[in-house]
Amino acid sequence: MGRNDDAWAALFQQYQILEQVRERGRFLISAQQIKEYREPRLMTKFDHRVNLPALFRENGLAVLPVSRGDYLISSFEAYHTFEAPSGECQQVSIPLRLQSLLPQFLVSEAIALNCAGASGILSDFLGEEGLVSTVSGRMGSGSFSFGIQTAQGRSRVEVNNAQIEIDAACEGPESLALFEAKRDLAEDFLIRQLYYPYRVWLGRVSKQVRPVFLTFANGVFQLYEYAFADPEDYNALRLVRQKSYVIRTDITRRDLWELLQSVRPEPEPEIPFPQADSLPRLLNLAELLSQGELTREEITEEYAFDVRQTNYYTDAGRYLGLMEKRRENGAVLFRLTERGRAMMAMSYRERMLTAGGAILRHRPFREVFRLRLERDALPDRTEILRIMRSAGLYHVDSEVTLRRRASTVASWCSWLADLC
Repeated sequence: MGRNDDAWAALFQQYQILEQVRERGRFLISAQQIKEYREPRLMTKFDHRVNLPALFRENGLAVLPVSRGDYLISSFEAYHTFEAPSGECQQVSIPLRLQSLLPQFLVSEAIALNCAGASGILSDFLGEEGLVSTVSGRMGSGSFSFGIQTAQGRSRVEVNNAQIEIDAACEGPESLALFEAKRDLAEDFLIRQLYYPYRVWLGRVSKQVRPVFLTFANGVFQLYEYAFADPEDYNALRLVRQKSYVIRTDITRRDLWELLQSVRPEPEPEIPFPQADSLPRLLNLAELLSQGELTREEITEEYAFDVRQTNYYTDAGRYLGLMEKRRENGAVLFRLTERGRAMMAMSYRERMLTAGGAILRHRPFREVFRLRLERDALPDRTEILRIMRSAGLYHVDSEVTLRRRASTVASWCSWLADLC
């Protein structure tokens, strides 16, 4: 259990929160009460379902701020699962004159949003020219109320001067777009991050207000525009449009053949064979570690992982020689290796090829990818399993484990082929 779990367990016991929710449908807790155990900001920031403390997950609870110093706990349907991306990525280029917006320098949500604006992503997605960046940062919500679904049915919530934060806003001739941006790749998001700013600005401008969620990782921008069919219904959001953009790499099929032929194979390391299907998520984790060392708990709490996923993806990073772990005062810490730091400092094109080279040093991936290039299609699962069985994989002792790991081989080789 993490520090948030321990602190919330103590609060639940002290204030009989579960009993109060069962009897009254909700429990109002103050920042002062929370602060008895830990900083409220850390105790209430759950951007994804997986970040919720154990007691919340086990009892179907969520928490919403309702004023500057009060939070409401109930069985809220507070999260929304991202729809699957549709269509192919549209390639974009960063203007050559902008030397400070190189992909390797996109280390924050604010910079990623600036890059999306400079490369034409925002105007293309919103379908408006003449966009102007306007409001951003923290501000008060004013007063409004809304209905929200709970396990006991519809519930009414009153908000009075809660704190909201807007990552960016772009105003055009017809609309005001409000952006929530994340540098992680998650399965869902907290609707409040779009809904509260939407309600605030709906009452302040006469133009259409357009809530947009933007994720950026590994050179790929995913944008989701939502609308609320009923402005007073927290759960009435629907997807209006979704589009993906990728920074142009100009990697060719010939580049991939040359990479395959030039990389020197390495023996299989004594590290668990990867079970981490999303190579973009792994590279995204490397982006976060390029900013500094993180503990296992910090990766789990701050990124959209649970502990099991943290172990899978850090093991995968270690397998590729990009990450390493150490122990200090009982904590497990992760950082980039020299190879990982060098890769993250490269241009985007070279970073992708270097990541590909780290994969192709390993025989199972190397042989499967060679077949992928020769045939213009991945080999079937039976052939991938045959290749893996002959590779002497570390601690892959059962057929069930082997089959699970085969999906990672297929996924990483597909990612690599898609670079061109």
